[in-house]
This record gives sequence, structure tokens and C-alpha cells, in this order.
Amino acid sequence: MKWWFLWWLLLSLLFHKKSDSLDSCKEEDSGSNEDENQGSFPKCGLSEMISNKRPTVSDAKSCMEEVNSILSSGNGLDSTETIECLEQILEETQVNETVCMSFPHLVAVLLKPKCPFEGVEIHASDTEAALDQSVTNSKVNVRLPRELYAGTDNTIVFCMITWLQTNRTIFGAPGVLYENRLVGLSVRSKNISGLQERVTITMALSMDKNETKSPKCVFYDFSRKEYYSEGCLTLWDCGQSHITCSCDHLTYFGVLLVPADISPEDQEILKHISLIGCSLSVFALVITIFLFIVNRKVRADVAMKIHINLAVALILLNIHFMPSKAVADVSSTALCFYVAVSLHYSLLASFSWMALEGFHIYLLLVRVFNIYVKRYLLKLAVVGWGVPAVIVSLVMIIDRDAYGHVSVDSSNPNSTMICYITDDTVKLVTTVGVFALVFTFNVILFGVTVRRVLSSHPTNESDSARVKREISTVMGVVTLLGITWGLIFFSFGHLTTPGLYIFCILSSLQGFFIFLWFVMSLKKNRDSATKTSKETHTTNT
Repeated sequence: MKWWFLWWLLLSLLFHKKSDSLDSCKEEDSGSNEDENQGSFPKCGLSEMISNKRPTVSDAKSCMEEVNSILSSGNGLDSTETIECLEQILEETQVNETVCMSFPHLVAVLLKPKCPFEGVEIHASDTEAALDQSVTNSKVNVRLPRELYAGTDNTIVFCMITWLQTNRTIFGAPGVLYENRLVGLSVRSKNISGLQERVTITMALSMDKNETKSPKCVFYDFSRKEYYSEGCLTLWDCGQSHITCSCDHLTYFGVLLVPADISPEDQEILKHISLIGCSLSVFALVITIFLFIVNRKVRADVAMKIHINLAVALILLNIHFMPSKAVADVSSTALCFYVAVSLHYSLLASFSWMALEGFHIYLLLVRVFNIYVKRYLLKLAVVGWGVPAVIVSLVMIIDRDAYGHVSVDSSNPNSTMICYITDDTVKLVTTVGVFALVFTFNVILFGVTVRRVLSSHPTNESDSARVKREISTVMGVVTLLGITWGLIFFSFGHLTTPGLYIFCILSSLQGFFIFLWFVMSLKKNRDSATKTSKETHTTNT
């Protein structure tokens, strides 16, 4: 642990002290005229120090050599202060042109920007680095956008640090840091964050086909001493030989290997199941609405009108969910924002109408008498469509950035990216919380419905006909109340994969099941009308 050495170096400069006593940081090239003129310990202090003397390239190399010796010793480099100190030294190093420096565990590039700055690409291997040209056995490729607005006084620093392979975690990483490597990016005298044109860090990636872990782009926060992924997108598909981290700020980046709850193969299958199921549901629901419009008797049924409102909400949900991945792949922030807001609204509207389906069943089966409500359907519509609008509006007013690119599986950043809610708290309260209330209410109503159905036994009905009627009624109620959505609460541990398969199949086909329920209801009404007509005809005869 020799981080104290670099800290001492900075402190000595801040207090304008010179040091010739430390052999570890003496000048690397004693024959250099520039170094002979300096004749002192490397000046690696801050730009505002009174001496106004900045470290030379030789000074920076000496300091890098010291850090490299720590890495090579196998003792590890566990002090974040060492990295921060090295970063400041490299930023303050005075350069007149681009300088590339490399050691067995350290590779650095000090770039002197030209005006106007048009962006730059840096390629690096374990032993060398170059600008705008590939290198042999390239490990990292960094593209810096022109939005950095770096001037001639703003040295751009690239620093790649590789630790020896050990069983220890790097800075308390919550997973395995891939190849024990961190890539640092910074600009002298500037704090870069909130970039619209993102920085991309592409790393070579070699993973076993049967690997159970998934790569995740992270950065190290030196102030909080933890790894985070905010502001970084992980662009990687199973089987790819590289991973790209797209980030909106500059710091030290790395790739963590984290446990994957679902295998990439299962993710791909689930994606296709969802797409097919949602497409079939949209088609079936459109037919349902058409049958409702052309059937005059059905239009007079309040229950059917509630079903149609649920059908419209599900259509909106599916048509915004299906293209969400494609929109997320497009760089248009405005389009992604629209899809995210619409998806959130239609999801809440679907939950609302599922709850109203349960409320209507409550009136029919529990209260039974005195259930007339003035302007009943209008009031239901205000709740079903208005409450979701209020929730989404509040979210946009409080934090407009709560909508954007997000991974479907928060624990696995490499799962499908869609446009939806990016804030975990907003997502937890406005979707999981709302659905938990709806699900609890509807499960209670479902229990009441099953009890009533099983307790009713018409005397003129055969056992087989009664069983069919009870099964169809129960399945219809399950569909209308959205009970199948509750399967997501049981998709954890060993049940994660099978639970998600069942959830995706049943939930994506909810619209198709509503169509079947609607057709069965039409048939039942038609048969009932025919039976009544025959009985009336027989009585008159």
C-alpha cells in the first residue's frame, strides 16, 4: 500500500515544498535537458498553486511507474486516493502534443486538443495506445464526442488500469470486475456530465457460451466509494465479442459480471412469446370492438361496455409496448419520451379498468339490491381514464426525466431495452404499488365469484353442462380481473424462469381471452333469446 507516496507528492506541491529525497519518484530521464533544468522533484500540484509550475511528461511517467510497481507487486491497489492522485497528476501534466505512455499495468494518453475540438477515438491494448487508429490486440476503444468542448488548455486524459488477477474484489465491487480493468476519462479543469452526445467505451469481451453471469457497464463514484450504473447504457447481446458502454459523463468505467436471473436464450424466447401474444391480442381485441359496434343489443349492456373500455386500454398498452424496443434503439429522445409516457398511461388505464371490472362484479354479486348509480358508466370512465392521467401528469411535473431508456429486467442491464420509467421509486409506487392494490382487491372479488358460482346449481341443468358453465365463468372472471398478472409476484428464486414463461404467455394473450369471453357471451345471449322465442311460440300455440 503505497498510495501515501502520491498523496505526499500533492501535499508537498500545495505547500510549495520541493523534495529530492524520495528515490521512487526521481526523474526518469536524467539526461533530458528539460529535466536537468527542472532539477527538482516532479511538480504535480494543482494549477492554482503559487509556483505555477506544472509536472512534465517525465514526472508523469515516474509517477505512473511507481503506481505500476504497486500493481506488479501483487499487493493490490486498494486505495481510491491513489487513483484520484494519479488522475490529478496526469491532468496537470504539461504537454504540447499528444503523449502516449504505457507500463505493464498502466496505459495512458494525454491529448492536447485542437480548436475546434471535433471529437476523437482512442484505441488501447495492454501495452500501447493510439489516436484514431487501431492497435494490435486492442482491448478498449473510446470515442469522445465534440460536445466536450475541450480547448487547448484542457488536457484530455485517458488512463487504463489493470490489476493482477486475484480473488479480491476491486474497490468492493458487487461482482467480478471483468479482466480487473478500469478505464478512466477526464478533462483538465472541467467536470463533464449530462452529455447529450454520449461517450462510448467499447471493450473486447470473451465469455463462455454457458456463462451464468451477465456483463454490466458501471462507473466508480469516488465520493460515495461505490459502483453505479446511472447514466450508462449497456449495449451487448449474447454471443457478441465486445460490449459497449454508452455514458453521459466522464469518470472511471468498468464492466461487472453480475448473476443473470434468466439465460440469454430464455430472454430471446420470452421476447418472441410476448411479441406474438401481444400481436394476437391486438387483432382479437379489434375484432371484439367491431362486434360490439355492429351488435345493437350488446351495446345496451353495461357490463359489455366496461369490457370494451378494458379492451381499448389493452390495445393502447400493446401498440405502445411492441415498438418500444425499436424506439429505444433510435437516438430520438422525444420519441422515446412519448412512448414511455403512453406506455405508462395505458398500463395504468388497464389496471384501472381491471379494478372497475371487479367493482362491477361486487355490485352484481355482493350488493345485488339497490345498485343503481346515476350516470354509472360516465363515473366509471372518469375513474378508469382520469386517474391514470392524473398520475402520469404528476410524474411529468415532478420529474420529466423519469421517462426514458430502461432495461426490462433491472437486475440484468443487458436484457431488452425499452422506453419506460427510469426512476425505480416512481416505477415501484405508480406501477407495482397500484397493481398490488388492484390485484388484492380483485383476488378477493374472485374468491367471492367462485363461491357464488359453485353454490348455484340450476335444477334443469346436467352435471356436465354445469361444470362447463362454471369453468367458463371462472376463466372469464380471471381474464377480466387480470389475475394472471399476479404471477409476476411469484417469479423469483427457482420459479423465476417458469414463472416468467407462464406470466408472458397468459398476460400477453389476455386480449385474446377477452375476445373468446366476448364471443361466448354473444353466443349465450343468442341461445337465450332463441330459447325464449321458442317458449313464447309454444305458449301461444
